[in-house]
Amino acid sequence: MIRAEEVVGTIRAALEREARVNLHGHPIELAFADGVVTISGEVGGIAAKKLALEIAARPAPVNGIVDRLRVEPSEPMEDGAIRDHVCNALSSEPAFMQYAVQAVVKQELEEVRGTAQRGLERVIEVEVADGVVVLNGRAESVSHKRLAGVLAWWVPGSRDVVNGIEVWSDTEENDEELVDLIRIVLEKDPLVNASQITVRSKEGVVTLEGTVPTPNNRRAAESDVWYVLGVNEVVNHLVVTG
Repeated sequence: MIRAEEVVGTIRAALEREARVNLHGHPIELAFADGVVTISGEVGGIAAKKLALEIAARPAPVNGIVDRLRVEPSEPMEDGAIRDHVCNALSSEPAFMQYAVQAVVKQELEEVRGTAQRGLERVIEVEVADGVVVLNGRAESVSHKRLAGVLAWWVPGSRDVVNGIEVWSDTEENDEELVDLIRIVLEKDPLVNASQITVRSKEGVVTLEGTVPTPNNRRAAESDVWYVLGVNEVVNHLVVTG
Protein backbone atom coordinates (compact mmCIF):
# COMPACT_ATOMS: atom_id res chain seq x y z
CA MET A 1 0.00 0.00 0.00
CA ILE A 2 1.39 3.40 -1.03
CA ARG A 3 1.61 5.84 1.83
CA ALA A 4 0.30 9.39 1.61
CA GLU A 5 3.76 10.73 2.37
CA GLU A 6 5.16 8.97 -0.69
CA VAL A 7 2.52 10.39 -3.02
CA VAL A 8 2.98 13.91 -1.65
CA GLY A 9 6.75 13.56 -1.90
CA THR A 10 6.53 12.44 -5.52
CA ILE A 11 4.29 15.36 -6.45
CA ARG A 12 6.42 17.88 -4.57
CA ALA A 13 9.59 16.66 -6.30
CA ALA A 14 7.90 17.07 -9.71
CA LEU A 15 6.72 20.56 -8.77
CA GLU A 16 10.28 21.46 -7.76
CA ARG A 17 11.49 20.49 -11.24
CA GLU A 18 8.94 22.70 -13.01
CA ALA A 19 10.47 26.20 -12.99
CA ARG A 20 7.21 27.83 -14.15
CA VAL A 21 5.51 26.74 -10.92
CA ASN A 22 8.28 28.40 -8.84
CA LEU A 23 7.64 26.44 -5.67
CA HIS A 24 10.16 28.48 -3.66
CA GLY A 25 8.60 31.83 -4.54
CA HIS A 26 5.06 30.52 -4.16
CA PRO A 27 4.80 27.61 -1.69
CA ILE A 28 2.10 25.02 -2.33
CA GLU A 29 0.48 22.80 0.28
CA LEU A 30 -0.35 19.18 -0.58
CA ALA A 31 -2.39 16.48 1.13
CA PHE A 32 -3.38 12.99 -0.05
CA ALA A 33 -6.16 10.77 1.27
CA ASP A 34 -8.44 8.14 -0.28
CA GLY A 35 -6.99 8.70 -3.74
CA VAL A 36 -7.62 12.45 -3.69
CA VAL A 37 -4.96 15.16 -3.69
CA THR A 38 -5.83 18.49 -2.11
CA ILE A 39 -3.61 21.25 -3.46
CA SER A 40 -3.73 24.76 -2.04
CA GLY A 41 -1.78 28.00 -1.98
CA GLU A 42 -1.21 31.05 -4.15
CA VAL A 43 0.72 30.83 -7.42
CA GLY A 44 2.22 33.52 -9.62
CA GLY A 45 0.05 33.03 -12.69
CA ILE A 46 -2.43 30.93 -14.63
CA ALA A 47 0.32 28.80 -16.21
CA ALA A 48 1.68 27.85 -12.78
CA LYS A 49 -1.82 26.90 -11.61
CA LYS A 50 -2.62 24.68 -14.59
CA LEU A 51 0.80 23.02 -14.56
CA ALA A 52 0.65 22.36 -10.81
CA LEU A 53 -2.77 20.72 -11.17
CA GLU A 54 -1.56 18.57 -14.05
CA ILE A 55 1.52 17.47 -12.10
CA ALA A 56 -0.55 16.65 -9.00
CA ALA A 57 -2.80 14.36 -11.05
CA ARG A 58 0.06 12.28 -12.52
CA PRO A 59 0.87 9.67 -9.83
CA ALA A 60 -0.95 6.38 -10.35
CA PRO A 61 -2.78 6.36 -6.97
CA VAL A 62 -4.37 9.77 -7.65
CA ASN A 63 -7.94 9.60 -8.95
CA GLY A 64 -9.17 13.04 -7.94
CA ILE A 65 -8.04 16.61 -7.26
CA VAL A 66 -9.41 19.21 -4.84
CA ASP A 67 -8.26 22.50 -6.36
CA ARG A 68 -7.68 25.25 -3.80
CA LEU A 69 -4.96 27.02 -5.77
CA ARG A 70 -5.41 30.73 -6.29
CA VAL A 71 -3.56 33.05 -8.64
CA GLU A 72 -1.85 36.12 -7.22
CA PRO A 73 -3.97 39.05 -8.46
CA SER A 74 -2.25 41.74 -10.50
CA GLU A 75 -4.29 44.32 -8.59
CA PRO A 76 -6.08 44.01 -5.22
CA MET A 77 -9.82 44.38 -5.73
CA GLU A 78 -12.95 43.86 -3.65
CA ASP A 79 -15.37 41.12 -4.67
CA GLY A 80 -18.07 43.62 -5.64
CA ALA A 81 -15.67 45.50 -7.92
CA ILE A 82 -14.52 42.26 -9.55
CA ARG A 83 -18.13 41.23 -10.12
CA ASP A 84 -18.97 44.59 -11.67
CA HIS A 85 -15.94 44.46 -13.97
CA VAL A 86 -16.77 40.93 -15.14
CA CYS A 87 -20.42 41.84 -15.76
CA ASN A 88 -19.40 44.96 -17.68
CA ALA A 89 -16.92 42.99 -19.79
CA LEU A 90 -19.59 40.43 -20.68
CA SER A 91 -22.22 43.08 -21.39
CA SER A 92 -19.92 45.04 -23.72
CA GLU A 93 -18.62 41.98 -25.60
CA PRO A 94 -20.29 41.74 -29.05
CA ALA A 95 -20.36 37.93 -28.87
CA PHE A 96 -22.71 38.19 -25.88
CA MET A 97 -25.07 40.86 -27.17
CA GLN A 98 -27.92 38.31 -27.26
CA TYR A 99 -27.21 37.15 -23.71
CA ALA A 100 -28.81 38.10 -20.43
CA VAL A 101 -26.16 38.89 -17.81
CA GLN A 102 -26.94 38.42 -14.12
CA ALA A 103 -24.95 39.16 -10.96
CA VAL A 104 -25.31 37.03 -7.85
CA VAL A 105 -25.33 39.44 -4.90
CA LYS A 106 -25.87 38.01 -1.40
CA GLN A 107 -27.31 34.85 -2.99
CA GLU A 108 -29.87 36.87 -4.95
CA LEU A 109 -29.88 37.30 -8.74
CA GLU A 110 -29.72 40.87 -10.02
CA GLU A 111 -30.30 41.67 -13.67
CA VAL A 112 -27.37 43.49 -15.28
CA ARG A 113 -28.70 43.29 -18.81
CA GLY A 114 -31.70 41.53 -20.30
CA THR A 115 -34.24 39.38 -18.52
CA ALA A 116 -33.16 35.83 -17.83
CA GLN A 117 -36.44 33.98 -18.00
CA ARG A 118 -36.78 30.39 -16.95
CA GLY A 119 -35.28 28.12 -19.62
CA LEU A 120 -33.51 30.98 -21.43
CA GLU A 121 -30.74 29.49 -23.56
CA ARG A 122 -28.37 32.46 -23.48
CA VAL A 123 -27.62 33.67 -19.96
CA ILE A 124 -24.49 34.14 -17.86
CA GLU A 125 -24.55 34.42 -14.07
CA VAL A 126 -21.59 35.98 -12.26
CA GLU A 127 -20.74 35.38 -8.62
CA VAL A 128 -17.53 36.35 -6.80
CA ALA A 129 -16.27 35.19 -3.41
CA ASP A 130 -12.76 35.83 -2.06
CA GLY A 131 -11.57 36.84 -5.52
CA VAL A 132 -12.88 33.65 -7.15
CA VAL A 133 -15.21 34.27 -10.09
CA VAL A 134 -17.91 31.63 -10.57
CA LEU A 135 -19.67 31.61 -13.95
CA ASN A 136 -22.93 29.74 -14.47
CA GLY A 137 -25.69 29.82 -17.04
CA ARG A 138 -26.15 28.53 -20.58
CA ALA A 139 -24.26 29.28 -23.80
CA GLU A 140 -24.66 28.27 -27.41
CA SER A 141 -21.12 26.98 -27.96
CA VAL A 142 -17.90 25.92 -26.29
CA SER A 143 -16.26 29.03 -27.75
CA HIS A 144 -18.76 31.30 -25.95
CA LYS A 145 -18.08 29.46 -22.70
CA ARG A 146 -14.33 29.79 -23.16
CA LEU A 147 -14.53 33.48 -24.10
CA ALA A 148 -16.56 34.26 -20.99
CA GLY A 149 -13.89 32.58 -18.90
CA VAL A 150 -11.09 34.60 -20.49
CA LEU A 151 -12.96 37.88 -19.92
CA ALA A 152 -13.35 36.94 -16.25
CA TRP A 153 -9.65 36.11 -15.94
CA TRP A 154 -8.70 39.44 -17.50
CA VAL A 155 -10.18 41.38 -14.57
CA PRO A 156 -7.07 42.33 -12.53
CA GLY A 157 -8.46 41.22 -9.16
CA SER A 158 -9.49 37.71 -10.27
CA ARG A 159 -7.74 34.95 -8.31
CA ASP A 160 -9.51 32.04 -9.99
CA VAL A 161 -12.32 31.38 -12.45
CA VAL A 162 -14.70 28.45 -12.02
CA ASN A 163 -16.52 28.08 -15.33
CA GLY A 164 -19.74 26.14 -14.88
CA ILE A 165 -21.53 27.48 -17.96
CA GLU A 166 -23.53 24.77 -19.73
CA VAL A 167 -23.33 24.46 -23.51
CA TRP A 168 -26.66 23.58 -25.14
CA SER A 169 -25.57 23.23 -28.76
CA ASP A 170 -24.14 20.08 -30.31
CA THR A 171 -20.90 21.80 -31.29
CA GLU A 172 -18.08 19.31 -30.92
CA GLU A 173 -14.81 20.37 -29.32
CA ASN A 174 -11.83 20.15 -31.66
CA ASP A 175 -8.45 21.73 -32.29
CA GLU A 176 -9.77 23.95 -35.07
CA GLU A 177 -12.44 25.46 -32.79
CA LEU A 178 -9.86 26.01 -30.06
CA VAL A 179 -7.45 27.77 -32.45
CA ASP A 180 -10.24 30.03 -33.75
CA LEU A 181 -11.15 31.08 -30.20
CA ILE A 182 -7.49 31.69 -29.27
CA ARG A 183 -7.10 33.95 -32.30
CA ILE A 184 -10.18 35.94 -31.20
CA VAL A 185 -8.70 36.30 -27.71
CA LEU A 186 -5.31 37.44 -29.04
CA GLU A 187 -7.01 40.00 -31.28
CA LYS A 188 -8.77 41.50 -28.24
CA ASP A 189 -5.53 42.07 -26.32
CA PRO A 190 -4.04 45.53 -27.11
CA LEU A 191 -0.59 44.21 -26.11
CA VAL A 192 -0.68 41.59 -28.86
CA ASN A 193 -0.53 41.91 -32.65
CA ALA A 194 -2.42 38.75 -33.56
CA SER A 195 -1.71 39.18 -37.29
CA GLN A 196 1.95 38.32 -36.64
CA ILE A 197 1.22 35.15 -34.66
CA THR A 198 0.51 31.66 -35.95
CA VAL A 199 -1.48 29.39 -33.62
CA ARG A 200 -1.51 25.60 -33.76
CA SER A 201 -3.19 23.16 -31.38
CA LYS A 202 -3.02 19.41 -30.86
CA GLU A 203 -5.01 17.84 -28.02
CA GLY A 204 -4.76 20.88 -25.76
CA VAL A 205 -1.10 21.65 -26.50
CA VAL A 206 -0.95 25.06 -28.21
CA THR A 207 2.08 26.27 -30.15
CA LEU A 208 2.68 29.95 -30.87
CA GLU A 209 5.00 31.02 -33.70
CA GLY A 210 5.81 34.39 -35.21
CA THR A 211 7.38 37.65 -34.11
CA VAL A 212 6.64 40.21 -31.40
CA PRO A 213 8.36 43.55 -30.71
CA THR A 214 9.06 43.12 -26.96
CA PRO A 215 9.40 40.42 -24.26
CA ASN A 216 6.28 41.86 -22.62
CA ASN A 217 4.28 41.22 -25.81
CA ARG A 218 5.61 37.66 -25.86
CA ARG A 219 4.54 37.05 -22.26
CA ALA A 220 1.12 38.65 -22.84
CA ALA A 221 0.38 36.38 -25.81
CA GLU A 222 1.32 33.26 -23.87
CA SER A 223 -0.75 34.30 -20.83
CA ASP A 224 -3.78 34.92 -23.04
CA VAL A 225 -3.58 31.36 -24.34
CA TRP A 226 -3.22 29.84 -20.86
CA TYR A 227 -6.44 31.58 -19.80
CA VAL A 228 -8.44 29.58 -22.37
CA LEU A 229 -10.32 26.62 -20.97
CA GLY A 230 -9.01 23.40 -22.51
CA VAL A 231 -5.42 24.55 -22.98
CA ASN A 232 -3.07 22.21 -21.10
CA GLU A 233 0.30 23.41 -22.37
CA VAL A 234 1.68 26.38 -24.31
CA VAL A 235 4.80 26.05 -26.45
CA ASN A 236 5.98 29.62 -27.01
CA HIS A 237 8.20 29.92 -30.11
CA LEU A 238 7.52 33.64 -30.53
CA VAL A 239 10.67 35.57 -31.47
CA VAL A 240 11.29 39.03 -29.98
CA THR A 241 12.51 41.43 -32.70
CA GLY A 242 12.90 44.59 -30.62
